[in-house]
Amino acid sequence: MQKSKLTLYIFIALVLGVIAGYTYNATVINNINTTISAAEVKIKTLDEQIAVSADTTAISFKTLKKERAAQATVRKDADKAREDKLEIFTILSDVFLRLIKMIVAPLVFTTLVVGVAKVGDIKAVGRIGGKTLLWFLSATLVSLLLGMMLVNFFRPGEAMHLPLPDSHLSTGIQKTALSLRDFISHVFPRSFVESMANNEILQIVVFALFFGVATAAIGEKGDVVVKALDAIAHVILKITGYVMQLAPLAVFGAITAIIAKQGLGILSTYAIFIGEFYFSLLLLWLVIVLAGFFVLKGRVFNLVSRIKDAILIAFSTSTSEAAYPKVLLELERFGCKDKIVSFVLPLGYSFNLDGSMMYMTFASLFLAQSYNIHLSFQHQLSMLLVLMLTSKGIAGVPRASLVVIAGTVSMFNIPEAGLALLIGIDPLLDMGRSATNVLGNAMATAVVSKWEGELSNEGLSEGEK
Repeated sequence: MQKSKLTLYIFIALVLGVIAGYTYNATVINNINTTISAAEVKIKTLDEQIAVSADTTAISFKTLKKERAAQATVRKDADKAREDKLEIFTILSDVFLRLIKMIVAPLVFTTLVVGVAKVGDIKAVGRIGGKTLLWFLSATLVSLLLGMMLVNFFRPGEAMHLPLPDSHLSTGIQKTALSLRDFISHVFPRSFVESMANNEILQIVVFALFFGVATAAIGEKGDVVVKALDAIAHVILKITGYVMQLAPLAVFGAITAIIAKQGLGILSTYAIFIGEFYFSLLLLWLVIVLAGFFVLKGRVFNLVSRIKDAILIAFSTSTSEAAYPKVLLELERFGCKDKIVSFVLPLGYSFNLDGSMMYMTFASLFLAQSYNIHLSFQHQLSMLLVLMLTSKGIAGVPRASLVVIAGTVSMFNIPEAGLALLIGIDPLLDMGRSATNVLGNAMATAVVSKWEGELSNEGLSEGEK
């Protein structure tokens, strides 16, 4: 009963958030948005004039630069004023997300150490890890390929007809390029405390794997450590229960802020692109559920039903991390053994971001189509491989997908300035891909549990028993 109430409250919060956001946009934010739009139009006009100016030492050129700086200041001040007006709503989701981040790092560490220690020998850890990475790799490739196929089928970028921008224009998004050194330094922690402080899940996973294997290796002496960490994990899960009560408030705040800032107009402006992307996500959901069905049979629908709250939380807050504690609880209730859940789920949050993978190919090829840049099948495949590698090292980076796309498109001579097309609607797209990430990780954990023979019938609903 409590579970269905939370789902109902979250859904009500979503609806109320849209209504409140629309009202606030029309009554409070609209004037500020008008100022920002006018400044952006002027800046664009001035950029065009600056680009065709032959003499950079002329007084007219300096005047244009001065006018552009003035308009940039107007836009910046108006943007700050808008953020100040939205502060009352964003603080609701900020508090919830901070509380979740407070929980995630210690929860990942304690549950993973206990899971690895309970698995026992390193051969078993390697076996489970191998099966897990096989699923992750397959899911990542399917997500990337499906995104590539659908964006080539829909071709949403062709309607944009954008001229190639001047090379000096940029989006202001710091791009990331493929660097082995950066990847290695991101994976292996130089300080466990630093990793915990920065919520670097992948680094925490690496340390927890070493810690868990070593704990199991020392035999009986390690039992006290396992019991202590198991008790701590249960305390943190209890805290999770308290924090989840705030989820409807966080959902209301997050949705209200997005709609109030962008207005419902943003939906109609990019309706085709948003619609096609969400249709693509729906197909990906069907593929994930179908793949799960081959292993879990009819129980796959019970699993999806159990994690609907977590999916709603991830969708509303635009971060799959917010749903982590809830997914962990529901997977154990579903019948997955805690040692499998605490081993596979943290790895998934670093290596198995199905929704984000699809978005990266979809968005990158959308930009190429917008600028009428033809990419051959071989170029598109090589782009998929680059995205697959660069995306693994930046979990937890704000607007991570945009950062990866910025670094990747530049390798294929696609203007990164085109990302300005996506910045406005990115929060709306992030909601869908975050929810998909949750489904993908939950399904991966349940499938590996089944493969290992560690899936009990405890999680069956009353009707299935």
